[in-house]
Amino acid sequence: MENRRWIIKVILMSITASVVFTLVSDKVIGNAGYAAAFIVLFIFVLLGIIFDIVGVAVTSAAEAPFHSMAAHRERGAAEAIRLIKNANKVSSICNDVVGDIAGIVSGTTAALIAGRLSTSFTASEILMQIIVSAAVTGATIGGKAAGKMLAMSQTTAIILRVGKIISFVPKKHKER
Repeated sequence: MENRRWIIKVILMSITASVVFTLVSDKVIGNAGYAAAFIVLFIFVLLGIIFDIVGVAVTSAAEAPFHSMAAHRERGAAEAIRLIKNANKVSSICNDVVGDIAGIVSGTTAALIAGRLSTSFTASEILMQIIVSAAVTGATIGGKAAGKMLAMSQTTAIILRVGKIISFVPKKHKER
């Protein structure tokens, strides 16, 4: 039963994130010049890479170092422990929900940019699509490959940084 709830929750998060990313992309790209359009595209690619790094790091992190940090009240250590204890869900959100959606939206954004470039420069639309698509694909795959190496070698530091960021988010307290 809990697995079904999780799957439904992930589906709903995916739909919501997809709608938000697509609306942001459409709104910015629709009225923006090429520089802003490429910045939005770069942000989506970077977002996918960063969340992929976190997803890989959390699945390979050891909990032990964070217990020592938590005992010394280091900011983010307790949050890091929660991340590691929920590594399957964290990895699913980071790699699948955010990472995959960022990849899909960056592809759509790249296609929009290629279409605009082909009309502005009277170039072949297919040629522009190939050039922009190849550049985005290379940046995404290369960035994720480098990110995975980083995630595997700097697991503790990455998860601690994420824990520190999370520690600034106000916590919901359950009322009794």
